Amino acid sequence: MTETAAQRQIRKLQRAIVDGLEDVKAQDIQVFNTEAITPLFERVIIASGTSNRQTKALAASVRDKVAEAGFAKPRVEGEDNGEWIIVDCGQAVVHVMQPAIRQYYRLEEIWGGKPVRLRKAPPSAAPRAAAEATPAAAPRRRRRVADDAA
Repeated sequence: MTETAAQRQIRKLQRAIVDGLEDVKAQDIQVFNTEAITPLFERVIIASGTSNRQTKALAASVRDKVAEAGFAKPRVEGEDNGEWIIVDCGQAVVHVMQPAIRQYYRLEEIWGGKPVRLRKAPPSAAPRAAAEATPAAAPRRRRRVADDAA
């Protein structure tokens, strides 16, 4: 396989993963090129889901899209809990996390300073901006309720 063919395969896999995440309304999708950091995989993709049910659905959607694109069926870890699910797609590793877990571990700091730019833009920036605003408000409400109960 030539270098160009390998790069096309990575882009195809990356697109299948991102499509799977977008189909189930993942929030704050970031793709990092890890070729220079580790020989184990080419991309790390991090996305958020707002509940255990959504993170499980995101992982299942990625698994299905990757298989539909002709790649080997990915291995999945963490589906029992649903707070942090890892989907190992071989050349790419997907971390599907709930916002609180993502903020705590800050994987973006480990895997690179600048995410890869995706070529396919979302249909509208307005719904995505509204969706990104929602998870920030939800934890605050939960904290107030927890504070009131204490």
